[in-house]
This record gives sequence, C-alpha cells and structure tokens, in this order.
Amino acid sequence: MKILDRYILSRFLYNFFSAFFILIVIFIFQGIWLFIDDLAGKGLGIVIIGKFIFYFIPTLVDKVLPLTVLLSSILTFGTFAENYEFAAMKASGISLQRGMRSLIIYVIFLGGVTFFFANNVIPKSEQKMFNLRRNIAKVKPAAAITEGVFSDFEGTGEGMNIKVDKKYGEQDRFLDNVIIHKKTSQSVNNTVIKAKSGELISSEDSDIIQLVLKDGNYYEELKPKSTKEKRKHPFAKSKFETYTINIDISELNNQDLEEDGNITTDKMKNVGRLIKDIDSLGKNNLEKVEAFSKNITNRMGAFPVAVKKDSLKEASADIPPSNRLLQGKLKKRDTIMSVDDLLASLPEWQRTQVVKNAKNSVSGIKNSVVAKKEELQKRFKFYRSHILSLHKKYALAFSCIILFFVGAPLGAIIRKGGLGLPMVVAIMLFLTYYFIGVFASNYAKEGNINEIWGAWLPTLIMLPLGISLTRRATADKGLIGFGHIFDGIKNLFKKER
Repeated sequence: MKILDRYILSRFLYNFFSAFFILIVIFIFQGIWLFIDDLAGKGLGIVIIGKFIFYFIPTLVDKVLPLTVLLSSILTFGTFAENYEFAAMKASGISLQRGMRSLIIYVIFLGGVTFFFANNVIPKSEQKMFNLRRNIAKVKPAAAITEGVFSDFEGTGEGMNIKVDKKYGEQDRFLDNVIIHKKTSQSVNNTVIKAKSGELISSEDSDIIQLVLKDGNYYEELKPKSTKEKRKHPFAKSKFETYTINIDISELNNQDLEEDGNITTDKMKNVGRLIKDIDSLGKNNLEKVEAFSKNITNRMGAFPVAVKKDSLKEASADIPPSNRLLQGKLKKRDTIMSVDDLLASLPEWQRTQVVKNAKNSVSGIKNSVVAKKEELQKRFKFYRSHILSLHKKYALAFSCIILFFVGAPLGAIIRKGGLGLPMVVAIMLFLTYYFIGVFASNYAKEGNINEIWGAWLPTLIMLPLGISLTRRATADKGLIGFGHIFDGIKNLFKKER
C-alpha cells in the first residue's frame, strides 16, 4: 500500500471508529430511554440490565453504521480540503477518485461485513433481547410490579392491575398492602381485591405464577339482568384469610433466556429463513383467500357453477308426438323472471319471511367478510414485512457504499473539518435518508407501494445525489451553482433589448 493510501485510510478509520463509538453511546441512551418502563423501578440486577444493553447494541447497527460512514467521510475529506491537503494532491496530479481508491475498497469490504452482521448477528440479538424482556416475569415475577403505582400483570387469561406499597424479601416476592383490579374479557374492572400482605411464588420450570393473598376482602360488582335490579347497583363482598390467584404467563414466556426458541418475527430471521417463510406465507395466504372466496360464493349463490346438460332433456327430443302431456311438462319454462315476480307470487306472510331471511343472510355474509378482511390484512402485512426485511438486509450493505460517495465529495466541497458544520450536514442528510426509509417501510407494510421499493427507496434517492456530488467535486464546483442560472437570465434580457 502506498504512503498516500495508507495516510488517507488511517485518517478515515480514526474518524470512523471515533464517530461510531460516540454515536453508539448516544443511541444506547436513547434506547434505554425507550425501554425505561421495562427497567426502571423493577429491582432488576446489574447482570440482567447488562445483558439487555449487550443484546440491544447490535440492533442499532442499521441506524448507526450509515450515519457513521456519512459523518466520517465528510470529516475526512473536509479536513483534507480545509488544510489544503486535497489541493496538494490535485497539484501532484492525484484526482479525487484516485484519493478515494483505498477507501472505496474498504467501504466495499465494510458493506460485505454489514450484510453478514445483518444476516447473522442482528437476528440472534433481536431474539435474545425478545427472550429477555418476555421472561423477566418468569425469572423475577416481582419485577413486573412497581411500588406505589398500578402495574399491568396480564397473562393468557383475565388481566389485572396490581398496586403494592412495598416489596421485600428474597427477589422481592413478599408484598404489603395489595390492591388488585381484575379485568373481565371486555377489559372492564368490576372486581376489587384488597389484602394486607401477599406472596409471589414462581418456578422457572412452570408457566404459572401463584399470587397468594392473606387477610383481605373481595368486592365484586354484580350485573343483574333486570333493569330494576341494575338501578340498585348490587355488589358482593367476602372476607378471606388466604386467597390464591394462578396467573398463566405461557404466552409471554414462550422462550427461554439462554436457548433459541421459536422464531416469531421477521427481524429474528436470516435470509435463508426469510426466503423459505415468504414462499410458505404467500402460498398459505392464497389458499386462505381461495377457500374463503369459495365459501362466500356458495353461501351467496350469486355465481352458480355451470350445470352439466341433463340427459333426460336431451332425450325429450325423441319423445313421440302422441305423448303431448309429457312433452309439455318437459318444455315448460319458468314464468318468474325477476325478484319482484317471485315476491308477488308468494303470500304476504311468506313474503315477509323470505325478505327477513334474505336480510339476515346478507348481514351474516357481510360480517364474515369484514372479519375475514381484518384477518387477511394482518396476514398479508406479516407477509409483506418479511419481504421488506429481506431486501433491507441487502439495502443496508449498499447504503454504506452509497453514503460514502455522498459524504466524501461533500466534504471536499464544503472544505470544513471538525464536528461543526460537517456534523450538521451529516445529520441533516441522515435524517432525510432515515425518514424516507421509515415512511417507505410503513407504506410498503400497508401495501400502498411495492415492498422492494419500500426497502430500496432511500438508497436509490441517495444514489443520484452521490453521483452529482462526485462529479461536482471532481470538477472543482461548489455545492450549489447558481452561476449558469444568472447567466441565462442575463442573456434572456439582452435578447429582449
């Protein structure tokens, strides 16, 4: 490697790793702020919090790495231009493309590493973090309860809100002054339980947590059927010495902390698994649509299937003319030509019954279609999210290369180093890139645009910008050239005169 290439690469790597470390720390604190409800006030040990942060760091790569490449390239070439090192290169006959050669090779290598990271490390990290968050209640059930406020404590059955004044003892399993609001299937709190003390009993081998309450009262609001009784607002009250509530958390804790369980989301899958699931999900969705369409068609009867010709009717042509009665019956046609004719031919009581049955049938079909539509929308959204996640893994690798070709010539044009103007420009460009990606992804998940466009749109928008900036930096032009516009306006006025 030549001295110049080694010098440029060393300066770029210094800025790259410095920016990466600073940005990763910033995004870690931002992520902790998002998950503060899962961590703060739960009495979690430092080991569990450390695991959470360790699993959370790889998930930030898709945000931190593109910004790092953009910022480090602007800083490197901005410093070269500010210190006239870039001018010295050009005076020696070294072009911008020649100066970028070693960095281009490094960025291409970085793109390959990024794809490997997105395909192997990030899915496992997402899975580990998912396991950790979902299993806090199993490892330490009291962590789901915060002192002094009502905490949601829901499993697969009826949910509840729990408030305790104090937690103490081993793993904070003993509770003082417990108040519980139990929810019905309609999420209505009509049951209140108060106890002076309580204890949480759990086992890592079981999906059942026992909440044992002692010395308390049970209040339940009754729902009588008659309106007269409802006006009295009746309720039931009972006193207990010991009351045990079994809480099923099997849905929340379907995976183990240290073992790979069932992969549930698209972010936890690599390319091979995504391709396989996309194929199976697509076929399954089509089968669901076809089966439902056939069911609705049969229920409606509006699109009858073509019936095979009746051999008896075909044989009627061979009936001798003497048998006119049989021939007349076979050739008799239906006199009912419309729905009005059908209703007119029926007595009034039967007509009312037919109309009522028709309305009920249409209402039932409509409800079925609406319910199935919501289900299919969720299925297709899940399917589209898999396609989007697959292409995002490739787009992330290419975005590092494209953003380098945006940042390097941009730094040479603005001719500023340090963390002032380059940082502002880099953040503005990255926010543009990031928000375009967010909007495109949301539109793609809803089916408004193609999933491939949703993954590649921000990268494709930055591609012409990178080409334009590289051409302008090579030709020693400014960031925005208005000279040709002013010259055109002047020439226009000269012609008019």
